[in-house]
Amino acid sequence: MGLFDFMKDIGKKVFGDEDEAPESIKAHIEKDNPGITGLNVAIKDGVVELSGEAASSEAMEKAVLMAGNLKGVSEVRVSNLTAPQGDGKIEYYEIVSGDTLSGVSKKFYGKASEYMRIFEANREVIKDPDLIFVGQKIRIPMD
Repeated sequence: MGLFDFMKDIGKKVFGDEDEAPESIKAHIEKDNPGITGLNVAIKDGVVELSGEAASSEAMEKAVLMAGNLKGVSEVRVSNLTAPQGDGKIEYYEIVSGDTLSGVSKKFYGKASEYMRIFEANREVIKDPDLIFVGQKIRIPMD
């Protein structure tokens, strides 16, 4: 499963059917706007298409994860979402059963105490560091 592929049957439910989905997904992203202007959202058969202008590659990545980690979304496409190239090295990780942010921190950084670094990088996707779910994709800053 790549960055833009997601597990359709997990995640937060923000829409009931695809007719209401574009506005619901747009409102969800704009609520914690990671730096996207002129955001447009389309969805068909669980595939979300994002377009607009991202202030940074980090903003684009966050918008992808915000849309993709929603129930009913199986893929996110960003062919029309432009962003400048990022400077920082980022890894992506999919939460598995038994994971905690401190455990993921230990795996990537060697120290469980660095879990807030992961939480801060994913604030738009993770609202509480104690509440993550299996199949959720997150960003791991490596610099």
